[in-house]
Amino acid sequence: MLLMSGVIVCLAVFGAVRLLSLPWLCSLLAGLGLCVVWSWKFIHVALRTIKRDLMCLVVILRVRFSMYRNLRNRSTIPALFAQMVTRHPDKPALIYETTGEVWSFKELQERCHAVAHWALAQGLAEGDVVALYMESQPLMTALWLGLAMIGVETALINHNLRQHSLLHCVSVSGARAMVFGTEMREAVSEVSGSLQPVLVLFSSGQRDDKDKPSPSPIQVQSLDALLERSPKHPPHYTLRKGFNDRLFYIYTSGTTGMPKAAVVVHSRYYRIAAFGFHSFGLCHDDIIYNCLPLYHSAGTIMGVGQCLLFGLTVVVRRKFSASRFWDDCVKHHCTVILYIGEICRYLLAQPVHSSEAHHRVRIAIGNGLRPSVWEEFVQRFRIKRVGEFYGATECNCSLINIDGKVGACGFNSRILPSFYPIRLVRVQGENGQLLRDSQGLCIPCLPGEPGMLVGRINHTDLLRRFDGYADQNSTNQKIAHNVFKMGDSAYVSGDVLVMDEYGYMYFRDRSGDTFRWRGENVSTTEVEGVLSRLLRHMDVAVYGVSAPGVEGKAGMAAIAHTGGQFDLDAFLIAVQKALPSYACPVFLRLMPSVDTTGTFKIQKTRLQKEGYKPQNSSEKLFFLNSRAGRYEAVTDELYNAIMEGRVCL
Repeated sequence: MLLMSGVIVCLAVFGAVRLLSLPWLCSLLAGLGLCVVWSWKFIHVALRTIKRDLMCLVVILRVRFSMYRNLRNRSTIPALFAQMVTRHPDKPALIYETTGEVWSFKELQERCHAVAHWALAQGLAEGDVVALYMESQPLMTALWLGLAMIGVETALINHNLRQHSLLHCVSVSGARAMVFGTEMREAVSEVSGSLQPVLVLFSSGQRDDKDKPSPSPIQVQSLDALLERSPKHPPHYTLRKGFNDRLFYIYTSGTTGMPKAAVVVHSRYYRIAAFGFHSFGLCHDDIIYNCLPLYHSAGTIMGVGQCLLFGLTVVVRRKFSASRFWDDCVKHHCTVILYIGEICRYLLAQPVHSSEAHHRVRIAIGNGLRPSVWEEFVQRFRIKRVGEFYGATECNCSLINIDGKVGACGFNSRILPSFYPIRLVRVQGENGQLLRDSQGLCIPCLPGEPGMLVGRINHTDLLRRFDGYADQNSTNQKIAHNVFKMGDSAYVSGDVLVMDEYGYMYFRDRSGDTFRWRGENVSTTEVEGVLSRLLRHMDVAVYGVSAPGVEGKAGMAAIAHTGGQFDLDAFLIAVQKALPSYACPVFLRLMPSVDTTGTFKIQKTRLQKEGYKPQNSSEKLFFLNSRAGRYEAVTDELYNAIMEGRVCL
């Protein structure tokens, strides 16, 4: 592609020179010179990237071949798991770190069979949905996998959700039954009056608060007692579903609105787990430490999927603990860890501990490792390989960083860019609207130019599918038409990335997160990374806020500061050295904690709405007085002066 572009440019220059009546020989030399330059540029890029591209090509072909074999055989995740059980029935499959409980592959399968028998006894049928609402534990895997054996789908609900958000997730799934952990009983009681009367409730686990009255009485059956009486042998049931049929639903984080129930089919589950296994050098005897929530794709597909499909042992921890992380890895002889969001930064913020020097971990797999902490994390904890990847649960434009390029979330080949049909396209300002050329097609970005990541949809290709959400309207909102060529369709990620000359992709921002100030675009992700590093890995949320009579949005940073003295003068000096003037926060908000999702993504909706108006005595607000060269406390008087335009921003 680069070579062809070079030839075209050379011919154009040759023609232009001829029109200017320069001697023919000069025209020829000028054209050949440009052609040589472009050719050498292509050769340079090819030599630098061909090993990486070939490595990825082998992985893609391997995964594609196995997926089409499974499609022909109408394989399902339970059927593929059964093959693993046959190979090593007594090998540990899941270890529950919280209790020390160990389930072998055979024991996990028997628990799945018990779930399938229970579901059939309840009258559940293929296509029905059961909502699952509990903290991470091996039983979650047995529940959704056992239900899948008879074609029943599971809605994996975030255990951090309460009230309206919880009701929304149960409602959009269309669930006929709900299984919840006893630790969630109070949350379920709060919404029980608004649940559908036909929804049957089951609970699992020991109650620690038997004497504590529930907010409202609810009719609940004990799932544990029912499963204890269920047969452990395979159910006599012929599954009609195949490789491309629905397995379960995973909800989006809800950082930009109510969570959406993303459809996960059997082939998508296999695809995500298989790419993780083959891309990052995993072995069948690896032991994975999984402290990620099992309602999330990273925990239950990239993590548990290695157990179900490739026979690895997975250590499940109920919740992430930065202080216990390396102790757990040493205790269970873990060789692989999973991370997401800010976990690596939280680990770096911990004091040095002896266990971090005695672990056997060689690979860290996940997404969201900030470039600002990447090298420090690898060096301090002696991690030989980082397997960074990019991709929402539902997307068809996933990326993998197969060769450990620091800071990159993946790449696209510069030699064969059309082999994997994804693209960065130009967007307009803060609203993220796709820009189009005179023909109505999206405009591709050049290297170094930020753009929206899109992936061409092809429902006949297992790697190009977009299965959407339970709600059709949500599905339609993620699809754009006439993107690569007229008449096509593409998935719009909502994320802004930038690609360098070698095809490496770097995450910049979520759509709508970037704001414009002083005529410049400010990347909140980049500023957050800089500020967090300066503040020794504190939680930081950066966003834009409007001010009357001022064009664009002023930068504001919410900082999790739990106490002690915060040196504003030293902070400002450090920030001015590290950031351009337009990216320096105009407002600061010091608060006990910053809102995050269950997967450590920072939530900014509430912060943006509240802006810089003083309203909480436990928090402190500051304004950067550029004339005085210092941050000043925002009082009611100063706030009114800003709103009336009497203070210059």
